[in-house]
Amino acid sequence: MPTRMFIALLATLVLVAPAYAKHDFLTVVVAEPYIEMHTGPGRGYPVFHVVDRGARIEVLKRRTDWFQVRTDRGIRGWVREDQLAKTLQEGGEPLAIVNAGWDDFGGRRWEAGVSFGDFAGASSISLIGGWRMSANFTTELMATQLTGNYSDGWMAGVRLVHTPFPEWRVTPYLLLGTGVLHVSPRASLVSTEDRTDQYAQAGIGVRAWLTRRFMFRAEYAGDIVFTSRDDNEEVEEWKAGFAFFF
Repeated sequence: MPTRMFIALLATLVLVAPAYAKHDFLTVVVAEPYIEMHTGPGRGYPVFHVVDRGARIEVLKRRTDWFQVRTDRGIRGWVREDQLAKTLQEGGEPLAIVNAGWDDFGGRRWEAGVSFGDFAGASSISLIGGWRMSANFTTELMATQLTGNYSDGWMAGVRLVHTPFPEWRVTPYLLLGTGVLHVSPRASLVSTEDRTDQYAQAGIGVRAWLTRRFMFRAEYAGDIVFTSRDDNEEVEEWKAGFAFFF
């Protein structure tokens, strides 16, 4: 998998947000002297517009402690949570911002994350995106970049994850998956061709809710690589990382 494609997939998983069929956005009124709008969701993004007291703004979406808003003139920008919390609803009541908690974790539908680990001695970085079909079963897509001393490669596959105790804050899970493994040997005295093989995997893992929309994940899996030669290869891998849900 080319590095540029891998980076593009990472950006897609991190920035993706759920799509809503309805577009009835919350409208609030600025109660402070002004609210600063940033070009992006972070303090490092510059302030490019100021909304004065009494103006109305629509709240479009949220990313951690930042909210994307739109003024009545159609200007879009990002506002900090502490500033938005000082606005008023159209009826005059203070706006109450509810942060994601345990109930949201239990009712999540989508999740995405990144993890780092080891695949048969090679360093790995994996991107995972999942759709929770039910309380116990999740379908995941995975893309992994591999970097070793003698070869590089990538993996792409689909997995079915079974969570037997979804009500636990720290809960184990089982996984079954299949996909494609591509290995590119580095230049050496011996010429070796690139290899692309199918693999199957089974493993166990643990998922722990941390705070708000973030969780920790760690897992171990055993892979069987179905090579074009007469014998198959058995590979062990482990990884750990963080994910967020929405």
